[in-house]
Amino acid sequence: MNATVFLIDTLFSLYLMVVILRLWLQVVRADFYNPMSQFVVKATHPIVGPLRRVIPSIGRFDTATFVLAIAVCALKLITLGLMFGGSLNPVGIAILSVIGVVKETLSLMFWVLLLRAILSWVSQGQSPVDYVLYQLTEPFLAPIRKVIPPLGGLDLSVLIAIIALQFLQLLIQDTFPM
Repeated sequence: MNATVFLIDTLFSLYLMVVILRLWLQVVRADFYNPMSQFVVKATHPIVGPLRRVIPSIGRFDTATFVLAIAVCALKLITLGLMFGGSLNPVGIAILSVIGVVKETLSLMFWVLLLRAILSWVSQGQSPVDYVLYQLTEPFLAPIRKVIPPLGGLDLSVLIAIIALQFLQLLIQDTFPM
């Protein structure tokens, strides 16, 4: 049973991360001709495309993709709940889905920051992945650099952002234990 739960949780979480990544790419107006961006778009378009016809965007915010993220998280909770014979409270599932999307977003931001930091040591910035990671993270690293500039060539903005994300994740976990 544990292996099945792990597999279901992992598959839903990975697809949820791809959906959140699509939303994040749209918010920062990343290059959608990048191969990594194309993967994200192609993996989510079969569901987001029809949803967009029904759910319009609000300004630059893609509401259809956000609704898909909440729906994926809700399906994950429903599937795992049914496996354990739990009761299905629609209001509770909706609230837990929104909290789950926020938690998954913070987790994705952590991994993207960590990947960018590791690639900065290895790569020379020539990779399409480097460019997308730069576009995703720069909007919240730039304000940190304005407050704390690089010290002796060492950029601490990624470290500070990771600490802030971990703090937010622990705060949400303590406030809404799931």
